[in-house]
Amino acid sequence: MQLSIIIPVYNSSKIIPSLVKKIKENINKKIKNYEVILINDSSKDNSWNIIKKISKKNKFVKGINLKRNFGQHPALFAGLKYAKGKKIITMDDDLQHSPKFIIKIYNALDQNDLCYSIYTKRQYGFIKKFVSYLNNLIASILLNKSIKIYLSSYRGFKKKVRNGVIKFSGNIIYLDSLLLRNSKNIGLVSVKHEKRHSGTSTYSIKSLFSLWFDMIINYHFLPIRPGSFIGAIAKFFILILKFSSINKSKQFDIKSKTF
Repeated sequence: MQLSIIIPVYNSSKIIPSLVKKIKENINKKIKNYEVILINDSSKDNSWNIIKKISKKNKFVKGINLKRNFGQHPALFAGLKYAKGKKIITMDDDLQHSPKFIIKIYNALDQNDLCYSIYTKRQYGFIKKFVSYLNNLIASILLNKSIKIYLSSYRGFKKKVRNGVIKFSGNIIYLDSLLLRNSKNIGLVSVKHEKRHSGTSTYSIKSLFSLWFDMIINYHFLPIRPGSFIGAIAKFFILILKFSSINKSKQFDIKSKTF
């Protein structure tokens, strides 16, 4: 298998058919052996039924239905467990990540083990742009990465990186932390950030703080790093909060699959 494309799905029943069609149009003549893994993260709409229908018509499409809503990173982790490609690309389900850049990221992995996309023009409002900048700043401090590396969910990595990531046995998953632990050879690819195809974003302040909490807990603190003591204290208190949450009792739990 040359390529695995992993996409978490949440309330995107109107978008999925177009997304799969565009993926097929953009890579069919360039990559012969590939798979698209769609992970339904307990959508409230008809997403799972749509995924099942598309899977029946297209052998390259595989569907995973989670028992409840686990969030983007655990959903991606579930897909990684079943990915067979020598190269893996993750992307969002709203078509803001245009499939026409899949090949560009795929080719960049010839020289890099891990590759993140850089948006040439983000289709966000001012508040979300600011929060995105703040999130990148915090991630740069906690994960000891260059601020130039924007942790976009439109990313690609090699199978050997994936193999290291899925060895993680903890329940709280922050995928980028795991990716950065398993690769230092990181590339950047410029892509155009498209407008959302339909519907509204599921982003919220609550989900942002939850992401930060997961980032802190998932991060491997080094005692010699400046500020690590403060980080360790923060980690302790957040762990208390996390242990009281049933949503973090498992990495993920699968209800059904199409394969």
